[in-house]
Amino acid sequence: MLSRLLTVAFDAHDPARLAQFWAGLLGREVVEEATGALLPGGDTQLSLRFVQSRTEKVGLNRMHLHLTSASLADQQHKVTTALGLGAGHLDVGQRPEEGHVVLADPEGNEFCVVEPGNAFLAGCGLLGELACDGTREVGLFWSEALGWPLVWDQDQETAIQSPDGGTKVAWGGPPVAPKEARNRQRFDLAPAGDQQSEVDRLVSLGATRLEVDQDSAVVLADPDGNEFCVRGN
Repeated sequence: MLSRLLTVAFDAHDPARLAQFWAGLLGREVVEEATGALLPGGDTQLSLRFVQSRTEKVGLNRMHLHLTSASLADQQHKVTTALGLGAGHLDVGQRPEEGHVVLADPEGNEFCVVEPGNAFLAGCGLLGELACDGTREVGLFWSEALGWPLVWDQDQETAIQSPDGGTKVAWGGPPVAPKEARNRQRFDLAPAGDQQSEVDRLVSLGATRLEVDQDSAVVLADPDGNEFCVRGN
């Protein structure tokens, strides 16, 4: 059975710099690792890992983070803080009447600061959502894989959340953008038990085994072809 803790790994040209940016924005501590840096989350907030990589960003990422805000002043404060830490404004076709602010971190990864009063993210904490490109099938896969219940399943859109609450992980349904290259962001899983048993279980749910990386993590792909890792103990 997988740990209920979920980590999102980011490929980064400068992992230390990117980790410091997100630590400043989320109010977390940076834990140095051999290949990068980790921002531990907790029972209700996703952990973020930044891994050294030379891969280049191609188009929009297939997942991005949504930060919540308590008021318009708080939203503006978070935007100002992000800009001061090295973020930039980003135009992805958002309409003027939409209340969220779209930004890019220092390596171009998109994220949003969501307007106050967003009912879907109420009670989810500062890191309210990981929004993903993906089909309903992949949302159902991850619900089963993580043991996280569906909290939204409508019009091909799905979302899951830990039984403890906190950050939601959502998939927007079709149309799903074509996958052009290896994802620079991916799930990083640490099984509570045996690595091979967990890999076998995930394959039985619909994952595809791809390779074993240099850190002995097994790289799989979910039903939409998105890479993810299962680490050893």
